Amino acid sequence: MQRSSMNRATGSPRRKDEGGRRKGFRGAGAAFSFRLPPSAFLLAATVFLVAACGFQLRGTAPLPFSSIYVQAPVTSQLAIQLRRAVRSTSGTKVTDDPKDAQVILQIVNELTEKKILSLSGGGRVSEYQLRYRVSFRLTDSKNREHIPASEILLWRDFSFNDEQALAKEHEERLLYRNMRDDAVQQLVRRLQAAELKS
Repeated sequence: MQRSSMNRATGSPRRKDEGGRRKGFRGAGAAFSFRLPPSAFLLAATVFLVAACGFQLRGTAPLPFSSIYVQAPVTSQLAIQLRRAVRSTSGTKVTDDPKDAQVILQIVNELTEKKILSLSGGGRVSEYQLRYRVSFRLTDSKNREHIPASEILLWRDFSFNDEQALAKEHEERLLYRNMRDDAVQQLVRRLQAAELKS
């Protein structure tokens, strides 16, 4: 008489496939593996990329004005990135002449600062704090303020090692770039929230 093999975890009989190998269900919490066709991975990657793009697009609320002039030094990377962000996130026109703009964003000041946070036992710097400060105001051709003089202050802490000076200089540049990108996003959000005076 042939015995039926039972699955100890579930009490259900184990089934055999055509090759006589046992197939069964493992208990809760046990490892479970299967293979997906290549097309499934492609689909998953596409969904991930679309979701990532959607995440970026969710913050693109329209600006409450039809045109803007950004007043800043010609070499200001902040102003260059801000103009690009405004063009890509709204229907607002970025003008080359303040007379053609409904509002004027004045970048009053843009500063980078470096402060010592701590020293090593030998008196050498072991940690810095990098600061990025942007002062701005939003006016119109009649010099009415729609956003009074305001400031965005960002900072990053990073460790320092004399033996890795070149690598740390590169890290410092990246941190300042990261803060500038963050400042651009904050400026866009401030502009989105601006209430224009009639």
